[in-house]
Amino acid sequence: MRTAVADEAADRRREQRGWYFYDWACSVYSTSVLTVFLGPYLTSVAEEAADAEGFVHPLGIPVRAGSFFAYSVSLSVIVAVLVMPLVGAAADRSGRKKPFLGAAAYVGAGATAGMFFLAGDRYLLGGVLLIVANAAQSVAMMLYNSYLPQIAPPEERDAVSSRGWAFGYAAGALVLVANLVLYLAHDSFGLSEGMAVRICLASAGLWWGGFALIPLRRLRDRGTRARETTTPAREASTPAPETATPAPEATAPGLRQLAATVRDMRRHPLTLGFLLAYLVYNDGIQTVISQASIYGSKELDLGQSTLIGAVLLVQVLAVAGALALGRLARSYGAKRTILGSLAAWTAVLAAGYFLPAGQPVWFFVLASGIGLVLGGSQALSRSLFSHLVPPGKEAEYFAAYEVSDRGMSWLGPLLFGLTFQLTGSYRDAIISLVAFFVLGFVLLARVPVRRAIGDAGNPVPERI
Repeated sequence: MRTAVADEAADRRREQRGWYFYDWACSVYSTSVLTVFLGPYLTSVAEEAADAEGFVHPLGIPVRAGSFFAYSVSLSVIVAVLVMPLVGAAADRSGRKKPFLGAAAYVGAGATAGMFFLAGDRYLLGGVLLIVANAAQSVAMMLYNSYLPQIAPPEERDAVSSRGWAFGYAAGALVLVANLVLYLAHDSFGLSEGMAVRICLASAGLWWGGFALIPLRRLRDRGTRARETTTPAREASTPAPETATPAPEATAPGLRQLAATVRDMRRHPLTLGFLLAYLVYNDGIQTVISQASIYGSKELDLGQSTLIGAVLLVQVLAVAGALALGRLARSYGAKRTILGSLAAWTAVLAAGYFLPAGQPVWFFVLASGIGLVLGGSQALSRSLFSHLVPPGKEAEYFAAYEVSDRGMSWLGPLLFGLTFQLTGSYRDAIISLVAFFVLGFVLLARVPVRRAIGDAGNPVPERI
């Protein structure tokens, strides 16, 4: 018996280590491609193709060249929102997540590697590759996240989730350093600036595809038995189980499937309450990430090298932050630790409001604060949500979670932009984001997570 238990624990550890490596594989896309290199480069390609008035015309639609990248990102989010619920429901019904994960990973990695061919005026190619890669990454991350409740028992999830985020940030920092060396010293390597950027973009795709082999070898499918055998007692008496009749959502468009998932969540209102809290405070997190460079350049008069250095610092410190908050969660529980991180986010924004212009050292201090709370707040949110998902619906519910993460983060930028428009001050714009963390804190504090976990039909950890 003891040998069987030890073997089971060893197999679980091996699968967990494989799971970490998907974050290691795909995070370089978010860091090097989406955050640093692709935006400016694709914009320059679009400007090369623009007419005398600065417009390009995809499908005959006049689009200002400077807006093409932003519109492409927005369209990729719409595609992801339509596809994720369908893939999530199909993965849960079939019990075979790994083929879907592999397909999404290699579609995204292939599209990213194909960015090597973005030369001259091929802005349309760049837009298509960006839409495909970004949507594929969202689908793959949804499936990746949905493995968490299957590979880690309740008492391990905070630590496992935190290590996954730490692996991702470590990979992002490592590859970004290599890319910056190539980019800044491209003349020494006999490369043009454009060729250096294209190599950086393609290398992210090769990294993604290469390291994705590890999780695809180690993760295993578990069939659909979990849904049938772990249904809460009060639902077990229902005469027709959910798997007995093929619901129309199986072939419905993505938005109908998402609506069906949300309707199902109404049977678990506390899970829905957590998702609402996450939607609010994560919107604030994503807005800080996306607008910090604008604040640094426009309000604090900092140069591009300083901003890139700050991005790298955030990546490095997010590794330590994710692991540190994961350890705090062991002592204080995930909910309390997340609440503490939201208070820390509020303090960081308040400090950012008073940063003096033209002094990079204080911006690096601000970046350090962001890095220390960034990874941990995201990792623990993922692990806490995993406790609130009814067994057998992991991919379907994590599709809604991923939509909240990627598809609904527009209120923050809207508030940021409106505040600047009304006040003319980026300082007022950055401090306005405190509202998301305060409201998110209040909403999360009101969720009785122990009862929510029990209502979802899951065992309640000793400390949560």
